[in-house]
Amino acid sequence: MMGRLQRDLRGIYTIWYRDVLRFVRDRVRIVASLAQPALYLFVFGAGLAPAISAGLGGGQIDFTQFVFPGILAMAVLFTSIFSAISIVWDREFGFLKEVMVAPVSRTAVALGKVAGGSTVAVFQGSLVLIFAPVLGISLSVGQILLIIALMLLLAAMMTALGILVAVRQRTLEGFQVLMNFLVLPMFFLSGAFFPLNSAPTWLRTLSRLDPMAYGVDALRQVVLGQNVSEAALQELRVFPIGFDVAIMAGLTVLFLTPAVWLFSRQD
Repeated sequence: MMGRLQRDLRGIYTIWYRDVLRFVRDRVRIVASLAQPALYLFVFGAGLAPAISAGLGGGQIDFTQFVFPGILAMAVLFTSIFSAISIVWDREFGFLKEVMVAPVSRTAVALGKVAGGSTVAVFQGSLVLIFAPVLGISLSVGQILLIIALMLLLAAMMTALGILVAVRQRTLEGFQVLMNFLVLPMFFLSGAFFPLNSAPTWLRTLSRLDPMAYGVDALRQVVLGQNVSEAALQELRVFPIGFDVAIMAGLTVLFLTPAVWLFSRQD
């Protein structure tokens, strides 16, 4: 029993290490990963700030500061959910078949994929934090650690969802089309670009069904916690942060359980 557990833990570590190593060695990908957040923050954000900032927190919050937590969540979302594409890639090129015959359980393989995708997503999200001082957002060490913890939970949830989708896909094209169909609505319904509390009822209802909305809400409360007044933060808060964390943890289990089960049934 202990020998099998050790093999599975070694298998999880090996798959996690492979995904992380592939990311670290791809320096172009690391640099390019900052381009999209910078575009949203300094072009999209700066362009809309004069028109929207006056209505945020009684005019106390700049629009670029408001969207910054959403951009953090965006970096985590796109990286974590698309990290599952490696499953489809490995299946097409035969590597997955070699992994499946290794002396480790398929559950360990799936958990290794979740761990690897989550780690890479948190790393990319952490890179976006370098923009915080430029936007006039001051973060304490405690805030940064809490932000990283929230990004890790969000990344685990979205990576599990990505694997749940990828495990049934046979082609890269099919996976990419399906992911684009899911990812963009999740991002735009999350409240990354507008306060959900002032949105129409139908839009608020849809956002409750969006897993990303809970991650954006929690990150916004932490990021802006020491940069705006409590009254302004209360105006933007959708749920207590503990509720956001509980929902994300529950959805992680909800996505991960069938993903692991389906992965273990792969031929």
